[in-house]
Amino acid sequence: MHQPTLVKLLVLLCSSTLVNGGKVLVYPHDGSHWINMNVLIEELHSRGHEITVLRPPDSWYIKPESPHYKSITIDSPVGFDEESFGTFVSTVLNMRRNGDSLLTRLSLEYEVMKKLYQMNKQMLQMLGEMFENTTLMQNLHDAKYDLVLADPVVGAGVFLSHRLGLPLVLDARWTIHVNDGHQVIAPSPFSYVPIPGAELTDKMTFPQRVKNILHYFFTRVHTWYVIDSTYTQFVNRYFGNHVHYMELFQAADIWLMRNDFTLEFPRPTMPNIVYMAGFQCKPAKPLSTELEDFVQSSGEHGIIVMTLGTLVAKHPEDIAEDIAAAFAQLPQKVIWKHKGKRPSTLGNNTLLLDWLPQNDLLGHPKTKVFVAHGGTNGIHEAIYHGVPLVGLPLMFDQHDNFFRMKVRGVAEVLDIGTVNQDNFLEALKKVLYEPTYREKMKTLSNLHRDQPMKPLDRAMFWIEFVMRNKGAPHLRTESYKMSTIQYYSIDVVAFLLACILLVFTVFISAVMFLWRKGFCRSKLKKE
Repeated sequence: MHQPTLVKLLVLLCSSTLVNGGKVLVYPHDGSHWINMNVLIEELHSRGHEITVLRPPDSWYIKPESPHYKSITIDSPVGFDEESFGTFVSTVLNMRRNGDSLLTRLSLEYEVMKKLYQMNKQMLQMLGEMFENTTLMQNLHDAKYDLVLADPVVGAGVFLSHRLGLPLVLDARWTIHVNDGHQVIAPSPFSYVPIPGAELTDKMTFPQRVKNILHYFFTRVHTWYVIDSTYTQFVNRYFGNHVHYMELFQAADIWLMRNDFTLEFPRPTMPNIVYMAGFQCKPAKPLSTELEDFVQSSGEHGIIVMTLGTLVAKHPEDIAEDIAAAFAQLPQKVIWKHKGKRPSTLGNNTLLLDWLPQNDLLGHPKTKVFVAHGGTNGIHEAIYHGVPLVGLPLMFDQHDNFFRMKVRGVAEVLDIGTVNQDNFLEALKKVLYEPTYREKMKTLSNLHRDQPMKPLDRAMFWIEFVMRNKGAPHLRTESYKMSTIQYYSIDVVAFLLACILLVFTVFISAVMFLWRKGFCRSKLKKE
């Protein structure tokens, strides 16, 4: 009697989940950005939502098959494959090793701008082919998605959401301008909001404020060269000459910001910015038996974990030799993600791996220091687990991230172009043996964890909020529709000044008139 009832109840519950589930169209960015996006995708799938991911054929990380999503592969490469990007990283690394002169820095910036220009141009070419493919676009329309989830570091997902007329949620930290997402929609006074890359805090001296403004103008040159020349033409073609491409970003319903104020300096924000820093972090899982045995063999000294992320798989041989020699002089055990040639100076205390469980190792009680490149994921995992850092930043946001960690007293930072055995060993010993680094990182970790809702749950709530309510326009400022003159009330100030000038002119004219009239009367009386 009871078994059929239970079966019916189970079927009813399953069907209820499917009915309540939404349909999400995802346009991600590859590399480490995909690692973040995939966390959101897996969580959405576990909540009963149907996910479709758009990907190019030369995708590096985004696989065509997954138990968590369906994929649509667009037959147009975007140039973000492992080989081409590896060549670019090697070029940048070699240039950094040529010195820190102004010419070298300008050459580095030019190489980065050139690579970003090529990637954005290929991405827009692919998107244009999608828009011209009437069958594909009709299929996307007919699928009746509830929203588009996109990464604003490229514009494709943003433009696609407007083309399909769908609500837009951004998994964001950076935009196509290579600027923090706040700068697109939130007030960002130069006096206390540092421009990303300027390596300044929110407490600036006069020379630093000058530097901040000069850095802003440099980013405008980057925007003009990389973005304006390609995006303006594309948007004018498909959305009209009256539309500025950045307006389409500013019209997003929700910005899920991969940041919070343990890393960010205090600054103005907006109601549709949702902070979810560390959403990918989780308690450590047990290590494999072999790895756990190696960690436990470190005894009271503990371990050092080193990885330079997805971009730097191999180090130049001389740098690898110096790093290995420095590690060999320490009593700690070392777990190092390294795919290159085995260094001849490698000590018995160092284990080389092609891949390592970063989160689980950082969460292990024996981990003392994390040697990293400064990607946002690694920084937040270090904060979450309370592990101090030694930094070897290379490009993009890595220098800025490590600067913020250094001023908080939880990291030592080295130039990867000038790192050697001596300065690397000195930095390691400083972080290992001066307790303030670990104490301050524990304080940051406590601040990060002390919140009423887990960051991933908060992100899920707002994604589902947009699905339920068909958008969130009540949280979105309309200031982006205003001209610069209107935004800064220049027209209002000019009007008020004109009124004051008019009143002053009338007053002076009246006084002069009365004075002349009085003067004439007194003259007549005297006569």
